[in-house]
Amino acid sequence: MNIFDIMGPIMVGPSSSHTAGAARIGYVSRQLLGEDLKKAEILLHGSFAATGKGHGTDKAIVAGLMGMMPDDERIPDAFEIAKEKGIEISVGEVLLKTEYANACLLNLESVKGRSLSIVAASLGGGRISIEQIDGIDTHFSGDYPTLIVHNLDQPGHVAEVTSTLAHKSVNIATLNLYRDKRGGYAVMIVETDQDIPETAIKWIEHLEGIIKVTYINIEK
Repeated sequence: MNIFDIMGPIMVGPSSSHTAGAARIGYVSRQLLGEDLKKAEILLHGSFAATGKGHGTDKAIVAGLMGMMPDDERIPDAFEIAKEKGIEISVGEVLLKTEYANACLLNLESVKGRSLSIVAASLGGGRISIEQIDGIDTHFSGDYPTLIVHNLDQPGHVAEVTSTLAHKSVNIATLNLYRDKRGGYAVMIVETDQDIPETAIKWIEHLEGIIKVTYINIEK
């Protein structure tokens, strides 16, 4: 535990879980989308739905989706800024199957037509967990440089990815595998200790059986 775990994140208030965590969810989701946002359906669950309006949860998520960090002073004006940018925003409520009280479902569409569905939760103190991507269960925070590989569930993909990272001297902190069914659609979540070079990402993208590769590093 460090001083930031005790004091909380630097943020625009009022709540580290309902505001800072919500902004971080939006920010990481924007990185996962990989393109500028055109449309967002924001569905709030649990405490996010019950008290989020007063804490500015919806504004914080919208701000994060436009690339703002939790300490950005523009967060209170997020809806107005989104309107100026021509981004369509809708907010509602949903009942999710999750253990977390502060959670949401984001259905996103980019300006180039790319779509993404994300379930995420705020854990307190500005920390978050991405719980689901496009219907597949995942569990990662975005605190580390993170590689998300969508692929066909076939032998060899894990070895190809890990050997590529080893060749680039990138150390793996965690590696988790998820799939919808045997031989179906799979997602590999790789958190690393170092930034992953673009050449490694491009190489992985062109491997046989790879559907999509997304890389996020919020420190960049």
